[in-house]
Amino acid sequence: MSWTTPKELRAQLARLWDRGELLRDAVTGNARFPLRLSFKGPGSADITDRFESVRAWATELANAAPLRVEWQEVRHRVQGLQRLPSSVWIDSVGDVLSWLGKRREWDRFTAQVAMVKQGNPALLPWLEKRPLQALELVGDWPRLLAVVDWLRSHPRPGIYLRQVDVPGVHSKFIEAHRAVLADLLDLTLPAGSVDAAKTGVAQFAARYGFLEKPTRIRFRILDPGIESVPGASCPDITLDADSFSRLALNVHRVFITENETNFLALPNVPGGVAIFGAGYGWEALAKAKWLEQCAIYYWGDIDTHGFAILDQLRGHFDHITSLLMDRATLEAHRPLWGCEDKPFIVDLRRLAPEERDLYNDLRDNRIREGLRLEQEHIAFGWVRDRLDQLLR
Repeated sequence: MSWTTPKELRAQLARLWDRGELLRDAVTGNARFPLRLSFKGPGSADITDRFESVRAWATELANAAPLRVEWQEVRHRVQGLQRLPSSVWIDSVGDVLSWLGKRREWDRFTAQVAMVKQGNPALLPWLEKRPLQALELVGDWPRLLAVVDWLRSHPRPGIYLRQVDVPGVHSKFIEAHRAVLADLLDLTLPAGSVDAAKTGVAQFAARYGFLEKPTRIRFRILDPGIESVPGASCPDITLDADSFSRLALNVHRVFITENETNFLALPNVPGGVAIFGAGYGWEALAKAKWLEQCAIYYWGDIDTHGFAILDQLRGHFDHITSLLMDRATLEAHRPLWGCEDKPFIVDLRRLAPEERDLYNDLRDNRIREGLRLEQEHIAFGWVRDRLDQLLR
C-alpha cells in the first residue's frame, strides 16, 4: 500500500525537527504554519479492489490527532459517492511539538533566543545557523554569554585565561568551549579586537588577546669553558623563548636533536650548545637572532618526516647543515631499520641535492617500503667519529 500513513506524516515533521528547521523558525519568525504535508491517497482502482482497506486507512487518518484532514467527495462507478481525504495539514508548531514530544526542548531554545535578543542580538545569526548545537549547549548558555559579555567589556585583555573573573566560569570551561566561543566572539567583537591571522582552537588565546603560556626551549652547554650558570659546568637549562633569544654566550656551534638521550649524551664540543628539538614548529627558536651567527647542525630521524622537519627549520635558518642524515649512515645501520607508518609525501624545496635524493628514495619506497632509521638507533661510536670529522 503506497498511501500516506500517519506514521509517515509524523516522520515528515520529525525531519523538520532533526534538520533544525522548526527551531530556526523561532529565530527568524518564519510563519510556517498551517503547513500542508506531502500526501498520497488511493486511486480509483484501489477503491474498487480494496474498498475495505481504503475505508480503514481513511478512518485511521481522520483519528490521527493533531492532523487536520481536508475531504473531498468522489463519485465512484462501483461504490458510488465516497468521502475521501484530499490533503492533510498541521496547524501550529504547538501541535507538532506535542506530537513529537519536543515541547521541553522548544521552550529551552526559545528561552535562549529571548536571552540573546535582550542582551546580544548580534548572536542571532549563530542561533539561526546552528540551532541544534545551541540546544545541546543550553545548560552552558548563560556562562557562554557571560564570557562573551566580559570580552566585550575587556577587549584584548592581555591576561591569561586563568585570570578571567566571571562568576561561575573557570579557565577549563573556556578551554573546553573554545570552538563555540570563537564563533560567538567573532560575531560580537569589533574587528580590531580580533587577530584574524590566528585561527583554530589552538590559537584561541592569541586571536582574542589573551596571554599564552610561553614556549620553553631546553638547551645544554657542551663547552665547559662557557660560563652560563656560576659554578655549573655544562648545565642543562630551560628558558622561555624570549629569555633564550636574549642570551649572550660565546657560542658558535649549535646542535639540534629530536631525541632526549642523544641530547644528553652529546660529548663536549668547543663553543657548542645542544638544543632539544620539539618536532614541527620552530617559530620560538627563530626569535633568537644570535643563532644566525652560529653554525647549526640538525640531527633528526632518517625518514620522510625527519627531512620535512629539516626543510621547515631551514625556512627560519637557511644555513643549517644536516647531521647523520645521510645514505652512508643509513646503510651502516641496516639491521636497525624500522618502519614509518604515515610517510610525508610533499615535495621539499629546501633540501640539498644529496638530501633530496635520499628523501625521494624514502618517500617513493625505492629502498624499502616505509623505511626509517630512528636517530637513537645510530651507534654512538659512529656519532663520535662524525663529530670528530666535523670538528677537524
